[in-house]
Amino acid sequence: MMEKKTIIPIASGKGGVGKSVLAANLAIALARMGHTTTAVDLDLGGANLYSCLGIPNRFPGIGDFMKSGNIKFNDLIIDTKIPNLKFLPGDGKTPFMADISFEQRRLLLKKIKSIPSRYVILDLGAGTVFNTLNFYGLAYKGIIITSFETSSIMNFIMFLKNFMLRVIVNVAQTNKKALDIMLAAFNQPISAESLTVGSMIDKIAKIDPQLAEHARKMCSLYRPRIVFNMGDHPDELNVLKKLDATIKQGLSIDADYFGFIFFDEAVRMSARKRTVLMTSQPYSKAAAGIKTIAERVATKWDEKLNNSMAELVKDARGQYEAFKR
Repeated sequence: MMEKKTIIPIASGKGGVGKSVLAANLAIALARMGHTTTAVDLDLGGANLYSCLGIPNRFPGIGDFMKSGNIKFNDLIIDTKIPNLKFLPGDGKTPFMADISFEQRRLLLKKIKSIPSRYVILDLGAGTVFNTLNFYGLAYKGIIITSFETSSIMNFIMFLKNFMLRVIVNVAQTNKKALDIMLAAFNQPISAESLTVGSMIDKIAKIDPQLAEHARKMCSLYRPRIVFNMGDHPDELNVLKKLDATIKQGLSIDADYFGFIFFDEAVRMSARKRTVLMTSQPYSKAAAGIKTIAERVATKWDEKLNNSMAELVKDARGQYEAFKR
């Protein structure tokens, strides 16, 4: 009987918010819990997950697979020193892979789905290029990581907005009039009213109500899980209600609030010393937050999460009090 597989894309609206650190250490935490796990570096054009895992950049990876044509995909997946954890390198040894073709992307998506692990953690590139948006769409539930900086929050909302609009564009491909209306809306002047997912679906509904309903159903399947990184105090989560309203109104989707990681100098120290956070600083604040996220992944990933805002605030306050003792 085949082992159940969960693919977890991890994205961010901008760089520098800890995406690769989370991807690497979440993979380690899941592996240490006894789950077969593969960490995949899909930050094509800027692959550096190997450094967060403490692995030298000397192994062929996805870039070599795309360029060569005679390398078996699964042969690129390497063992690590951590039991149950494997690693698939990105493009560290093969440059200029940031813009891969449609056919290459489709082949890569197919191969990733075939990776034989209980958990497949995807470290995506930052931002909203088409490759990243398509990789994020590999699963209906993915992680978005952000800090509490206003620019970071704005960028992660923009990432989700662009992703949902990409979903609608894919649906609209079957109706040229609907697609033309969408493309025209994307090219509207800056002074025009801001696009929302709901307004785009309403435009489609005027042409093809059934297609619009299909677009709504497709959008409803996606449920991003948001992780806040580099927090100073649980009170920063007071932003959640306003943020949730923005996501519901502008993106027409529901989000789950999945993790809170405290700011921790141990992360910076680990990067400077080129050590792995989860193994070199296992009792640090950041490691504790990532372990909590791993436990939620292992026990609640497939569940419908109720009151995720309240649960996250409760958890963050619990961690904060524990650190004070």
